[in-house]
Parts: sequence; structure tokens; C-alpha cells
Amino acid sequence: MEQSTKRFGHLQSTFGTAAEGASLQRRSLGGRLRPGLSGDEQQTKQALLQQVVKMMDLSVLARLPDGEARTQIQDACEGLLAQQSLPLNTAERQRIIHEIQNEILGLGPLEGLLADSSISDILVNGPDQVYVERHGKLEMTGTRFDSERHLRTIIDRVVSRVGRRIDESSPMVDARLADGSRVNAIIPPLTLSGPLMSIRRFPTDRLTMERLIELGALTRDIARVLQVVVHGRANVLICGGTGSGKTTMLNVLSSFIPPDERVITIEDSAELQLQQPHVIRLETRPPNIEGRGEVTQRDLVRNSLRMRPDRIVVGEVRGAESLDMLQAMNTGHDGSLTTIHANSPRDGLTRIESMVAMSGVNLPTRALRAQIASALDLVVHLERQEDGRRRVTSVQEIDGLEGDMITMSEIFRFEREGIDREGKVLGHFSATGLVPKFHEQMRRRGLELDIGVFDPGRGR
Repeated sequence: MEQSTKRFGHLQSTFGTAAEGASLQRRSLGGRLRPGLSGDEQQTKQALLQQVVKMMDLSVLARLPDGEARTQIQDACEGLLAQQSLPLNTAERQRIIHEIQNEILGLGPLEGLLADSSISDILVNGPDQVYVERHGKLEMTGTRFDSERHLRTIIDRVVSRVGRRIDESSPMVDARLADGSRVNAIIPPLTLSGPLMSIRRFPTDRLTMERLIELGALTRDIARVLQVVVHGRANVLICGGTGSGKTTMLNVLSSFIPPDERVITIEDSAELQLQQPHVIRLETRPPNIEGRGEVTQRDLVRNSLRMRPDRIVVGEVRGAESLDMLQAMNTGHDGSLTTIHANSPRDGLTRIESMVAMSGVNLPTRALRAQIASALDLVVHLERQEDGRRRVTSVQEIDGLEGDMITMSEIFRFEREGIDREGKVLGHFSATGLVPKFHEQMRRRGLELDIGVFDPGRGR
């Protein structure tokens, strides 16, 4: 205790009167009130943090279980605070200690946001501006970083944990948090507003089809059709804009894959949560600092064909791997699933054509479209609409090729009717009345599907 007193004897002068008059400040977050540190409390925290970092071996802390490390930090903080006559009540002391624990072990100011399961995206636009997306709507938060240097420290901590680096020579990086959340960071000179970071949250509660029905993303009839086509090994393309729920839908549809099949997933950043017992997960690798060692999705798709898959699930096709994916679907790997960014089902097919061109293979347009029409059976389109809800807006079957045009038949659609006073989108799901070709195919596979689900007069 004598040594600790000598080491931190100047703590009182470091704090000075920083904590005098400290009180709990309340900050707004999308209509909610969240506790935040006042300016005086921030100064107290910074002074205490400096002393804790000096007295503790951070390399040893990093090797301890999180609970034990937090306990040691709390003991050190309480020991230091006990030596001072600071006007802080118990709640204020615990809040300061908790933030210090987050600074040393976690992501600092972002830890509180990461603990909120209702937040789906965290968008850091520099040290003084942090937005979140909650229920499909963006909200400004009261979360702040102390400086650009503080934000850079948090970004460095994230990327270093996955063996990557970010600096002027490599100013953009993709990484992943321990819970699977996807992180993108970009720093000057590529950004003019300081370091930026985007976190796409990894949902803690895995959504089920039943839950999507409750949320109004689709109807029970549409869900039943999707369940049957996935179980019956149809090739399904899920398309939609950014944040429209493509990966969520892919996760839900994958739950209908029988448990006795060998499934290989291929992703840029692992997000899928397949529950089958026989799942092989593959993830791309970026080039190292010398520009070597890159493993692309195309490399993984090609390699997966040698791994005896029953199904191949590609998290998102975005380049030359689209050609290999089509070939896999056309050579016995039925029941494959993938997603693509597109504004409509037709745009999804057009984007696949553009991506195949990126592979360097010069296929005649008609031959390429014939491959696409032969490979894909169903296109499911999703939208995130103005009220923040994500909905299946169209389900279309690929009919085939007529001339040089891929023909499609819409089976279900979301018919929009307007917006109410509260900003909610009004509309209903309906069948178009067309009975798809796969209905008979599924029946021959022993999968019964009530033809009544395609009746446009069926109850909304």
C-alpha cells in the first residue's frame, strides 16, 4: 500500500478540482435518455485511466478472462479513488470505473451501444458524431470520443485482433468483432473528416421464419412456398438493396436445408449462422502488406467443388465468382443459395451478367443468359421501406429463355397502397394467380404444396 501511495501520490493534484460539482448528465438517444459522463467526470476518468495504465501490465490483462481482468481493473480504480476525497457518489464512481474497463478491454465509448441488442448498425463519422440504426431508422447519439487519436486507438484495437493493420499505406480495412459483427474502417488521407468506422451488428437472437412473419416481412403462404423450394433443392437468388435483410433471409432459408446434407458456406466476412450439423465455413483472405496471399471468393467457390458439397451457400456474389457459382448450379449442386445487391429481380439477373464479364470469360450474351436461366429457379426480392421495415416485395420464378431474353413469372408481390400519418407503409401481400412450374416438380419429390397458396383471392 505504501508503494501504491508513492506511485499515485500526485493523483490528487492531477485530478485537482476536476470532479467538483460532477453530476449525472443525461444524453438523448433517439428519444431515449442514456447516462453520460459530464465534462468534469470525463477529466476525472482520463486522469484515473492514465494512472491505472501505468500501474497495471496490460499484456497480462489481455491474457486473462474478461471477468477476471475487469475485476482487477475495478480493484485498482477503487484503491486509487479511496485515497482521494473526490465529491463522487457511488453511482458516479461505478460509471467512471465501468468506462475505464471499456477503454482498456473493449471498444471504449462504443461498448454501451454494442450492448444494446436493438441497434443494428453503428456509424462513427469522426470523434464527435456517432449514429446508430434502430428498427430501420438512423438516430444521432450522445456518444463521443475524446479525440481523433482516441478513435484511432479503438480502430487499431479492432483490426489488430484479426491480424490486420490500418495506416497511411493501407487506409481501408475490413475486420470482425468477437461476436461476428462486421467492421469497416477508413482513415485519412482517404477521408476528409477524420477516421471513420461502420459496424454492422451480428444479431444475438437468430431470427426464424415465424418471427419474420410476425414482423410483417412476408406471409405464411410465401414462407411455406420458400420452405418447400429450399427443401426441394431449388436454386434461390436473394436480392435487395443495402440493409434490406438479404443475409437474414439467407440465414432463415438455410434452416430448411435437411440436416443430413453437407453444406459449404463461402463469405467475405463470416455472418451466416447455419444450424445444420455438417457445415463447412470458408472465408476469404485479403492480401498482406506486400500485396500477396489474397484468397478470393472465386478461389473458394472453385475449391469447394472439390470438397464434395451437397449445397453451396455464397454469402454474396459480387464479382467473377458469379460464373463459377452458375456453373456449380448447372453441374449437380442443386439447392444452392446466394445473395446479390440489386434494386429489382430483373436488375439482379443483369448484375450477374455484368459480374460474369469481370471474370474475363467472353461468353456470347445468349449463351450467358441461357446459363443464368438454367441455373436459377427462384428470385426473392427484399426492400427496406420508409418505415424501416424490411419486406419481401416480390417472389419470381425463372421460366427460361425466349429469344435473347430471360423470362420471369411473378408469383407473389407486396402491393403498396400509401403511407399513414405515422409514416408506416400501407399495403398487403398477394398472389398473382400464376401456378409456378416448380409446383409439380416439388410434388414429384414428395413435397406437398397446397395449390391454394397461389390463389389471389385468398385472405390477406
